[in-house]
Amino acid sequence: MRIIKHEHAHLTVQDRGESLIVDPGSFSPDLGELETVVGVVITHEHADHWTPEHLERIAGKFPGVAVFGTAAVAEAAPVEVTVVEPGDEHTVGSFSLRFFGGTHNQIHSSIPLVDNVGVLVNDALYYPGDSYAVPEGVDVTVLAAPAGAPWLKIGEAMDYVLAVKPRHAFGTHEMTLSSAGTAMHFGRLAWATEQNGGTFHPLAPGEALEI
Repeated sequence: MRIIKHEHAHLTVQDRGESLIVDPGSFSPDLGELETVVGVVITHEHADHWTPEHLERIAGKFPGVAVFGTAAVAEAAPVEVTVVEPGDEHTVGSFSLRFFGGTHNQIHSSIPLVDNVGVLVNDALYYPGDSYAVPEGVDVTVLAAPAGAPWLKIGEAMDYVLAVKPRHAFGTHEMTLSSAGTAMHFGRLAWATEQNGGTFHPLAPGEALEI
């Protein structure tokens, strides 16, 4: 399985000639070349995790592609979306999907909370969306760990990595940080990953991890 990190929260997972796209949002202006896309996962409704234009392009090239998201995403999206909640499981092409979490991490008490799902792909890659939801009972091979956000404090993100104990991790959700801030936060997440014997991979947009 090959995991390509794009800008911010956007990931492409490739396995056995098929692709799964996760959170193709507004910080990824160009989806790049789309190859045999069988599914799309959108963790929550915020624009940095999906755009109507990206979904329309994917669905236009791959009619009938399976799209999974929260009820709010399904209501706003220009394509059909299968609503998912924590505890749901689906299979699409080469990919098994298990959903966790349930709520976006709090930005501020004045801002309403929204639904958010984390997704476990092929029992190996876990991406929590905008939350610190721990996938209980799962031995996580790769964690896509959030590194920067209006809701994120780096100490809490470090504690999250310590709780998940992944064998590998890389940083996501970093477009709200400067280059210096990204390096600093990736370094903190690397320390947290290493405390349980894991390896942190400081992937830049366009770089990939193979497991």
